[in-house]
Order: sequence, then structure tokens, then C-alpha cells
Amino acid sequence: MNAAVCYEFGKPLSLEEVDLDPPQAGEVKVRVVATAVCHSDLHCISGEIPGRIPGVPGHETSGYVDEIGEGVTLVKPGDPVILSTTPSGCGTCYHCTMGFPHLCDNKPFLLPHHRNKKGELLAPMAGPVGGFAEYTVVSERQCVVIPKDMPMDKAALISCGVLTGYGAVVNRADIKTLDSVLVMGTGGVGLNAIQTAALSGAYPVIAVDILDKKLELAKMFGATHTVNAAKEEDPVKAIQNLTHGRGADFVFVTVGSAAALKQGFTMSAPRGTTILIGLVPVKESISFMAFDFLGGERNLTGCGGGSTRLNLDIPRIIELYNDGLLKLDELISGHYPFEQINEAIESTSKGNVIRNIVNIG
Repeated sequence: MNAAVCYEFGKPLSLEEVDLDPPQAGEVKVRVVATAVCHSDLHCISGEIPGRIPGVPGHETSGYVDEIGEGVTLVKPGDPVILSTTPSGCGTCYHCTMGFPHLCDNKPFLLPHHRNKKGELLAPMAGPVGGFAEYTVVSERQCVVIPKDMPMDKAALISCGVLTGYGAVVNRADIKTLDSVLVMGTGGVGLNAIQTAALSGAYPVIAVDILDKKLELAKMFGATHTVNAAKEEDPVKAIQNLTHGRGADFVFVTVGSAAALKQGFTMSAPRGTTILIGLVPVKESISFMAFDFLGGERNLTGCGGGSTRLNLDIPRIIELYNDGLLKLDELISGHYPFEQINEAIESTSKGNVIRNIVNIG
């Protein structure tokens, strides 16, 4: 079997033949069909987000269950599945019983399963999936069975970009009808936060980016207003002008940038909430003063992977898609065969695409 391996940060991946250890108890071997290129992959491949190498990136993945390990009950061979970096909960720990399975105290511990021909273990990068490979092994709790007629390229999108943007709005925020929403960054995650906020009854829904092309696309996904932060002399004032001078009730920062986080926080209304979604590189620092929080009683919090409830959120997203209420097809900028994976990554890194799909199986 083939996999795309990262041996050196900032260098093209090596598409090569590798071996795969069989699934152990509670694990599942999956034949990968499609994996989208997410910006989290780019951060890991570049070394901006620390990780082990050599490794196999890729995590926005769909495929078919090929083999199951001992004790697996959630899936069976032949099932079409979406893989998630955030597993479903154990169902019995404190956080699971409180309704927060993404914070489960008993997350499955997954060892690397891919090996190169030298026998070196290849760590999964950007989450425990290893989706840039023809086959991978994950915990059964990372799998969600989907309808057999669900297109697998669209299914792959759901596992990270869609789930993260959707979940940040539905699971992490407490948006009420006509609350104002600002989304910083109109990539894959940002567009899904926008369309979910619009679906939730928010108004206005403001998209902020530095590319006019992406801002136009944001309107198609439900943004009522757009602001090009690179062209505005005072972007904060521009947001205030759209929200009766107050700022936004909810700010979703999908950009992996400390500067964007600080700016997004200043765009929030008194008692407003800023939710960090994007992965900020560890080398970037940010500082806040106590008065930043005391003066307007603003909130700053995070949302990992959409605070997802896998077995609830994914079926709901598919239902919304099938009913024409949630856009997935429009998120796909291009399809690439596996042998052109580095071209797909390079295209994504230029910032002009939403999601590139790598057709693996």
C-alpha cells in the first residue's frame, strides 16, 4: 500500500510503499477513499505546529471499513464511514455524562500503525488518522457510519472543516435569534461557521477576510455583510458601524493567527464572546490586559474540533445537506489523484481554494 510521508518539515511529501500493522482491540482498518487538504495539515507539514516525523498527515477522511479488531462493535467490514480526529465518548466518565463527549476522560490511545520499508513507525500528523494513505487504522470511536449513497468526497469534508465550523456555532456558542455574528477567515471552517450561523437565525452575519474573492463566496454561504480587513483603514470601526456601534455578539476566529485573535476580540461587543477555532502557531505570542476583560466584560474561549458529538452532529449535518439547507458541493475547489498530492497541498497553501480533495481509493 502507498502513503504520503513527511520526512522533513517544509518539504514535499514522499509518496511511497509502506506497511500497515493490523488493528488491535478496539481498532478498525479503513480503506481510504478521499481525504481533503486542511490547513491544519499545512501547519503540521511546515512545522508550525510541532509534531513527530517521519509521519503521515491527513485527517479529513472518508472510506470503508476493511477489517476490525477484537471487541469492535460500533462498525463492521464494508461500512462507509467518516473518520474524525475527535473520538466519540466512552459514555460513562464525568464529561460524557455531562454531555461533553469531546472532553471524554477516557480517550482511546492510538499507537502509529504505518511503517516505512526501513521499519520506522510513521506517526499520524494533524490528528490520529493518517489519512494520506490507501489504508489506515483508527479507533472504532473515531468512526461514524454514514448512508451508503452519501458521496465520499463530500463525506470527507464533514469530518473536520464542516464539523468544526458547524460545531463551533451549534455546540460551543449559545446563539439566539438576531444575535450578531462575525467570522474571521472565510476558508473551509469559516464558511461552515457562516452558513450555520445564518441557519441559526443570526443577523447580521459578517465575514472578514483579506481576499475579495473569498468574501464574495461568503455571501453565497449566508454572510449578510463583508469586510476586507486589508482595505479598511480601521477594521474594528467598520464592524462597529455594522452593529450599531457595539461590536459583534459572537466572534469566531478561524484564522491561525495571534494578530487575528487579538483583532477579533476587539471587534466583539461588551459581554460578547470570542471563540478561537484556528490553530495559532506556537511561535506566535499574544498578550491581553486585565482591563480588556474587565472593561466590557468580554469573553474569550476556545473550541476544539467543533466540540463535536460525533454520533449526533454528523447525521444532522448529512440530513441538512440532503435537504438542501447546508452546502457541501460548493466547498470543493478541486479533485486530485493521489500521485498529485503535493500539487493539492501547494494549491491549498496559496490561499485561493476552499478545499482540495485527494482521491485515494
